[in-house]
Amino acid sequence: MIEGAHMVTLSDVAKQANVSKMTVSRVINHPEQVTPELKQLVEDAIIALNYQPNSVAKALANNRTNVIKVAILEDIDTTEPYYMSLLFGVAKGLDRKGYALQLVTDRARLSVGNVADGFIVTGARSEDIPLIDSLSQPTVIFGENHNGYDFIDTDNKEGTALATAYALAKSYQSVIFIGIDVKESFEYSREAGYINTLQQHKIVPKIHRMGNHSHQSQAFVNDNWRKFARNTCFICASDRLAIGVERAIIQNGGNIPNDFAVIGFDGVFLDQVANPQLTTVKQPVQKLGELLARMLIQKIAQSGAQQGELLVSPELVKRGTTRN
Repeated sequence: MIEGAHMVTLSDVAKQANVSKMTVSRVINHPEQVTPELKQLVEDAIIALNYQPNSVAKALANNRTNVIKVAILEDIDTTEPYYMSLLFGVAKGLDRKGYALQLVTDRARLSVGNVADGFIVTGARSEDIPLIDSLSQPTVIFGENHNGYDFIDTDNKEGTALATAYALAKSYQSVIFIGIDVKESFEYSREAGYINTLQQHKIVPKIHRMGNHSHQSQAFVNDNWRKFARNTCFICASDRLAIGVERAIIQNGGNIPNDFAVIGFDGVFLDQVANPQLTTVKQPVQKLGELLARMLIQKIAQSGAQQGELLVSPELVKRGTTRN
């Protein structure tokens, strides 16, 4: 601020609009309580004076903290670039509405400390349902679920359907799915997209599941190398698994992409550091973060009303691990 400049106050706005301070406060905090004419008068004064309401004072007046807790309930060491993008999107969406983000990575501390206005929960598994049920403030989930919670996610089924259709269009004769060994909605959906697309072409699905670690997928391909015929495409439930598959193919002298192809899922950083770079199903992670923030803020404004679910279409990014 320029030295000597006057900070515009609520009193200044009231004087400019020729109304009481109470009226200005009502227009800012409870616009539904004033007439359209009064509202317009005060809004014109706010614009003319470039008045910035004190977000802390406004929060106190509304009995709010203006803090949103974002809980990551899985080991973020394995998916760090992914969460950096997601958190940036959430922070961007919250900042737009004057909310602060508080990150929680220890489930035991989720409801400890100052109570937040709401929660965004990600990385939840089936065993976390009692914890989510215990949250008293409005909550939205990042990730498909069938427990009645409001959620936003990538359309996982659409993503693997795109990948499988592309593999078949590029004339790979064997299409194998490398999945993540978890009994969760996102994994079922990713497998369903693959299965449905193969069944439409009267091809029998082949699914192998393992932990979401590149060394596990690498070991799997190494151990079974002699069983994989040329002209095989591996569709993987994550870029992490895809990188392990790619390494094993190269280790065994396989030619990528002519004899063997690999398609990942996520499209956040790992796909670009692979060599050759991965063809992958790219999730719009930053956009998903912004949408989560928007849904939660709307839920808070509507006193916790159900918001439903939103699936966002991913994009198949074609790179060096599949034929052009």
